[in-house]
Amino acid sequence: MTTVIAFIIIFGALVFFHEAGHFYFAKRAGILCREFAIGFGPKILSFKKNETLYTIRLLPIGGYVRMAGEDQEMLDLKAGQRVGLIFNDKEQVEKIVLNGKNRYPNIRLIEVESADLDHDLIIKGYEEEDDETLKSFSLMKEAVIVEDQVETQIAPWDRQFASKSLGKRAMTIFAGPMMNFVLAIVIFTILAIIQGVPTNDPILGKLTNDGAAKQAGLHTGDTVISIDGSEISSWEDIVDVIQKHPGEELMFTIERNNQTKDIAVTPKAEKEGEKEVGRIGVLNPVEKSPLKVATYGIQQTYQWTIEIFRMLGKLVTGQFSIDMLSGPVGIYKSTEVVAKSGVLYLMKWGALLSINLGIMNLLPIPALDGGRLLFFGVEALRGKPIDRQKEGMVHFIGFALLMLLMIIVTWNDIQRFFL
Repeated sequence: MTTVIAFIIIFGALVFFHEAGHFYFAKRAGILCREFAIGFGPKILSFKKNETLYTIRLLPIGGYVRMAGEDQEMLDLKAGQRVGLIFNDKEQVEKIVLNGKNRYPNIRLIEVESADLDHDLIIKGYEEEDDETLKSFSLMKEAVIVEDQVETQIAPWDRQFASKSLGKRAMTIFAGPMMNFVLAIVIFTILAIIQGVPTNDPILGKLTNDGAAKQAGLHTGDTVISIDGSEISSWEDIVDVIQKHPGEELMFTIERNNQTKDIAVTPKAEKEGEKEVGRIGVLNPVEKSPLKVATYGIQQTYQWTIEIFRMLGKLVTGQFSIDMLSGPVGIYKSTEVVAKSGVLYLMKWGALLSINLGIMNLLPIPALDGGRLLFFGVEALRGKPIDRQKEGMVHFIGFALLMLLMIIVTWNDIQRFFL
């Protein structure tokens, strides 16, 4: 149960911050955001605030912000269609009722001659009582279409995604992955505040209660001068020597309270992959200087970003097999392992997943944010956007291929962990 809760919180936070990036910059650009969704599929919870519907959906494999103009907006009002109009005090149309017109006592029925819901915001038609005179009815910018008692706000051209400048559209799309990196920076910074910033000084950090170091008499804060006569100048030197001598007694020469002492320690042999390594139960030395705490989040996010790109390079060159990729099932199982180590390890795991999500979405693959940014780059070079239908087809094919990859990766995870 703990793993399930941890997985939902972590995955939900990653998706929420990603979509919040899209949502915030879309709103700043003046784009009408119809829905902010966490998950896909059937709705579990929903509520509407102002002009946006907020939903939590059944399948926790992502999320989306549905912006006006990105999909087919809504059914056009066709010539000959009979609709009901409800007006405000200024005689502007505030509701266009398609069915169930008898529910509204003050409704005016018309037969539509023409309608422009994007630019001129006007409906032309004949009222039921006067079918000889063509009349024009102006719409509020926030007018809604009512169908089956569900209200959908119209989206004038200036509220649609495509009407915005290339820079605003690109920023709206880029903001999702950007927020994943921001989230990672924030998490690493919080960890630095709580735990301190790891240093490479040859000093012993916190000792575990069941470790060989504490049992042998070593203390937190001891400065290691040498191990078995070999000079030690960094924490990395200490780790390297210990790992290479599992089960072998080592003589630590340490300095404590300006005194030098020799203490024998036998590292415990532990499995790490296919080999055994030594462990003595000592954590990294840390410090909590404000400057290092302030920069730690950025440094860690940068270092892990470089490492993930290095792994992606291995995947492209064939040094890293697709069978080693993990989907939702693999991430769940890894979360189960990390959860046993405590909340702080879960926080770090969440930061790493957030960086992964940001990088994956920036790859120039159709259907991902990076694919859309690639099309914006082409638009900038040629001076005009690519045909929306052609771009939509490319994204559709890309999405289908991504779903196929997700199925393959998920099946590999199931075989690895359950079969």
